[in-house]
Amino acid sequence: MAGHGAQEVEHTLSIGDKIIGHIANSGVLIPLHIGGFDISITKHVVMLWISAALLITVALKASSRYRKSELPIPTGFSNAFEYVVDFVRTGILIPNLGPKHALTWGPLVLSFFFLIVTMNFLGLIPIFSYLHDVHGHGGSTATGNFNLTVALAIITFLSIIIAGSKEHGFMGHWKNMVPGNVPKPVLLILIPIEILGMFVRPFALTMRLAANMSAGHIAMLAIFAPIFLLHNVYVGIGSVAMNVGITFLEIIVCIVQAYVFTLLSTVFIGQAIHPHH
Repeated sequence: MAGHGAQEVEHTLSIGDKIIGHIANSGVLIPLHIGGFDISITKHVVMLWISAALLITVALKASSRYRKSELPIPTGFSNAFEYVVDFVRTGILIPNLGPKHALTWGPLVLSFFFLIVTMNFLGLIPIFSYLHDVHGHGGSTATGNFNLTVALAIITFLSIIIAGSKEHGFMGHWKNMVPGNVPKPVLLILIPIEILGMFVRPFALTMRLAANMSAGHIAMLAIFAPIFLLHNVYVGIGSVAMNVGITFLEIIVCIVQAYVFTLLSTVFIGQAIHPHH
């Protein structure tokens, strides 16, 4: 009995290790260090490259009709792509930035949306689990990697400063962070809060995207775990059925999280451009 219990504990730990490995950076495919910096190629890096290549290919294909004609009539795939672009433009860019600035920041905002939604959907494809590293970990979604979401949040953080500085001047941007006609004693409290808020915004972007995308993968793996623990065919059927439902839920989450990250980034940039609105 003692040996059987020890075997169950060991098996449970191995499942826990697989879950952690799945949501981590999924191991190193090509070790690479330059100047003391670790820039090794991981599966998440490969997923990012594939997503970028897909996005560039799709964008070039969808916009080819526009490059060939001054007054094109979009059909099929071009029409669908235009619908999504128009949705982001009219639903996110113009309400938060205004028509004047929508064209300026449109490429960045659209890149955020399309890149994130592409990586989210790639994370649902099991094929990346076959890219095993020396630890035997499977692949997860790249947007569940905090390193990636931090990089995206830093781009938003710098964009906020650039947008505010272009509209109001460098010093004017920082002055706009504090409302006018405020008693000086209040500034002692307000200024530290505003400075803290500068870093809370990218932190919220980082945590929201990575945590939500990791949570779905953890839930799916946790539901699969009883199959290997109990070795029961009925438990297996139930686990598979539940994961089919969660997969459909994850499809919705993939789109919603891309939308939320894009919307919040645009709102933050808009607040720098229109600080008094």
